[in-house]
Amino acid sequence: MSQQSQVQQSKLQLQIARGIVLPGILSVVPGSSKLVIFVHGSGSSHQSPRNQYVARLMNEANISTFLCDLLTKAEEREDNYTAELRFNIPFLTTRVNAIITKLLEQHTNLANMQLGTFGASTGGAAAIRVAVERGDIKAVVSRGGRPDLVEKEYLAKLTAPTQLLVGSLDTEVIRMNQTAYNGMKLLKEGQNKQLYIVPGASHLFEERGTLEVVAREACAWFNKFCTIEGQSQQGTAVSQQQTADIPSYRKTEIEEPIRPDTSKAEY
Repeated sequence: MSQQSQVQQSKLQLQIARGIVLPGILSVVPGSSKLVIFVHGSGSSHQSPRNQYVARLMNEANISTFLCDLLTKAEEREDNYTAELRFNIPFLTTRVNAIITKLLEQHTNLANMQLGTFGASTGGAAAIRVAVERGDIKAVVSRGGRPDLVEKEYLAKLTAPTQLLVGSLDTEVIRMNQTAYNGMKLLKEGQNKQLYIVPGASHLFEERGTLEVVAREACAWFNKFCTIEGQSQQGTAVSQQQTADIPSYRKTEIEEPIRPDTSKAEY
């Protein structure tokens, strides 16, 4: 029986404040000691085909996952016009913090899991910022993210091992990630911080095989650092065979492209 077939999946409705209820998908792998929280800046994180695909590969690697919307439907409608909330990193960070707190309160079986955050787009900034604020995030991975939107003082205080994944064709975002990478003063290159350029990948990682690379690198990062201090690593990497058994990701009609107005574009 495959690891995926044993995953215990639940659809949740998290009430993080009065009038604020956010849907999510919790996938718990039996025996897993790691839980990765997905963070996306533009609303429907739990319905994102890219996030669901990567989460599925993480589950295959014995990593539990939680995908959750950061915005209510009303907030998402507003953000579709203004794009303000997705670029409001303090707001997104507060929302992610509340989601993690409520999730752990309501699901005590997750209490002993080692936490990681996986951020995409502007959610990459919130994934980093919440790691600084909480202190219980063991590792961070950003996919095509905007860590440059994190304030310099937060980057300078970051201690959670952080991996930045960017497509080689996404030249503007490579520059932005390099700037943030240089600001992570407490992390050391080659030890607990990494800027990984995914060959042949554009911003949306639509090219064949590029999301598989993202999943393999992210799983290796979380398996290395989401551990209890003094204990050996647990979990497995995503193998070539595992990714071969899952259809390669393909863009669907609900994918949101980068808008041409770069002043508001979701990089």
